[in-house]
Amino acid sequence: MKNILAPSVLGADFSRLNEQIQKTKEGGAEYLHLDVMDGAFVPSISFGMPVIAALRGCSDQCFDVHMMVQEPGRYVEAMKKAGADLICVHQEACTHLDRTIHQIKEAGLKAGVALNPATPISVLENILELPDMFLMMSVNPGFGGQKLIPYVLEKIRSLRKILNERGLDKDIEIDGGVTLENIRQILDAGANVIVAGSSVFQGSVLENTRAFMEILG
Repeated sequence: MKNILAPSVLGADFSRLNEQIQKTKEGGAEYLHLDVMDGAFVPSISFGMPVIAALRGCSDQCFDVHMMVQEPGRYVEAMKKAGADLICVHQEACTHLDRTIHQIKEAGLKAGVALNPATPISVLENILELPDMFLMMSVNPGFGGQKLIPYVLEKIRSLRKILNERGLDKDIEIDGGVTLENIRQILDAGANVIVAGSSVFQGSVLENTRAFMEILG
């Protein structure tokens, strides 16, 4: 399973966004993590299709769009048009999760399913074969700069074990409180797609990205 760094644009300096994104690419990050927040599913409002479309013109990295919005299926086509490569939706935000996953796949995009920290992995039982990726939130979503919630690592271990037992080759992504100090712990638990915001964008973006990539291999 390939390890991937997905710098979270939410942690960037928006006055230097293009410059900092280029530094993440130069450092070896294949993905960009784009948090879309609606002020309803989570308290904050971030950005939407116009910003993603503008960034698409600056980067050929994989756009990993994390939809922290109610009923995200409404926006699949618009996100595709804006330049999304992967759309990750929250189990908690979808009335019909199966339908939403199929909608994303039928649009020709990769699909991810996210769980909030307190949501058990048992809710994924019936759809394990459908998504390309599972995102385990390691903070309560809506704000950057939070500390990783330790019990989420056990959720990752359990999910990886289940996927391995079923012969399912799926990515597990972690988002929230990821640092250079805890990244090895996270990898050992079974995550392979690593979202990092503040830890990448505070200080030298290039040096921070390279430091993560050195560990990720």
